[in-house]
Amino acid sequence: MEWALAILALALLAVATISRRLSGTPVTPAMLFVAIGLLAGPKVLDGIDLQSFSGAVRSLAEATLALVLFSDASRIDLGQLRREVGLPLRLLGIGLPLTIALGAVAGAVIFDQLSLEEALILAVVLAPTDAALGQAVVTQLRIPARIRQGLNVESGLNDGICVPLLFAAVAVADVQSEISEGRSAGTLLLEEIGYGVVGGVTGGLLVAAIVIYAGRAELIDGAWRQVIPAAGAALAYGTASALGGSGFIAAFVAGMTFRLALRRDPGQINELSEQVGNVLNGITFVLFGAILLGPALGELTWALALYAALSLTLVRMLPVAIAMLGSRARLPTLGFMGWFGPRGLASIVFAVIVVEESNLPHEHVIVLAIYVTVGLSVLAHGLTAAPLADRYAGWYEQHPRDKAPPMESAPTDDTRVRGPAAPAAKVAV
Repeated sequence: MEWALAILALALLAVATISRRLSGTPVTPAMLFVAIGLLAGPKVLDGIDLQSFSGAVRSLAEATLALVLFSDASRIDLGQLRREVGLPLRLLGIGLPLTIALGAVAGAVIFDQLSLEEALILAVVLAPTDAALGQAVVTQLRIPARIRQGLNVESGLNDGICVPLLFAAVAVADVQSEISEGRSAGTLLLEEIGYGVVGGVTGGLLVAAIVIYAGRAELIDGAWRQVIPAAGAALAYGTASALGGSGFIAAFVAGMTFRLALRRDPGQINELSEQVGNVLNGITFVLFGAILLGPALGELTWALALYAALSLTLVRMLPVAIAMLGSRARLPTLGFMGWFGPRGLASIVFAVIVVEESNLPHEHVIVLAIYVTVGLSVLAHGLTAAPLADRYAGWYEQHPRDKAPPMESAPTDDTRVRGPAAPAAKVAV
C-alpha cells in the first residue's frame, strides 16, 4: 500500500508526458496503463496488492463508468440519431442480442462446467463495446462518417442496455444473490430500468435547470460551472441506487436528459467530467492489470485463450455481418465494423459486480474468462486501431466520389467523441 499511490501517480505522469506522441501509433494509453499494472502487481514488483485495493476497485470502476456514461449520452443528438438510426439500430437491435446468444453458446461449449445461465452471464458481461480502446477508429476523419458514427453510438448505448440484462441473468442463475434480493428476474428488470430512468431524469433536469436559469442570472462562478454535470451524474446514480434501480442506467439517462433540456451539446461544460473520467479510467486500467489480469494470466489455459479469441472475433463479427444484411455494406466494411468491438471498462465493472454480489458455482471461471478477454482486447484492438483505420480509409478513398459504395458514403453528421469540445460560441444550439 505504501508505494501504490506513487505508482498510480507515476503511471498517469508517464502517459501524460508522451500522450501527444501516442496519437496515431499502435500504442494506446490503455495498453500502457495495463502494462504498468502488470509490472506493479503481485506477480512482479508487488507494489499494488489485492488486499489493499480489493474494495476500492469496484467503487473506482463504478464511478468511472457513471461519468463516462453521462458524458457519452450528453454528446448524442437524439434528433440526429433519429435521422440516422438505421446503422446503430442494426448493431444494437440485431447484432447485440446475437452476440450475447453466440457468446453464451461458445461459453457453454468451451467451459463444460458452466451452466447455460452462467454462460449467459459471461456473454452479457462481454457484450458491451468500448470505443475509447480503439479511439483512432472513431476519430479518423478519412473513414466514412456513417461508419464512425455507427460504432461510436453503438459503444455509447450498449453499456446501458446490458446493465438490466446482466442483473436479470444473475437473478435467474443465482436466486440468493445480493443483486436479486429475492426478486424475480422480471421484477428486477422492471425496477432496475424504471428507477434508473427516474433517477436519470431527475438528475438530468436538475443540472440542466441550474445551468440554464442560474447561468442566465449570472449566479454561477466560472470555476464551478464544470462541476455541475459531474455532480448531476453522481446525483442520478445515487438516487437510482437508493431506490433500488440501476445507477448506470440513471447516469446514461441523466446525460441524455441534460442534452435534451439544453438543446445543444454541453461542450465545454462537460470538460471536467470528461477529464476526470479519463483520469479515473487510466487508474482503473492500472488496477485491472495489477489486481485482476495479472493473477488471471497465472491461471491461463487453452480454454480461456480460445474463448477470449472467439469472443473478439467470431462471436462479434458474425452477428455484425448478419445485422448488416440488406444494407449493401461492402465486405471490407463488414470486417472493419466486426473487428472493432473492443471490450473494456463496462466489462471490468460488470465482472466486479458479479464477484461481489453473486454466489455462482463457477464464478471463478467466469471472471477469469472476462479478465483474459478484456486484456487481449486492450492489446489487440490497441495495436490494430490506427493501422487498420488507415487501411480501411485507403480502400474507401480508392473509389471515385460518383462510384463510392452507397451505404458507406451516405452523408451524416458526427456525434462528438470523447475529448475537447468546440468552444461554446461555436456549438450549434
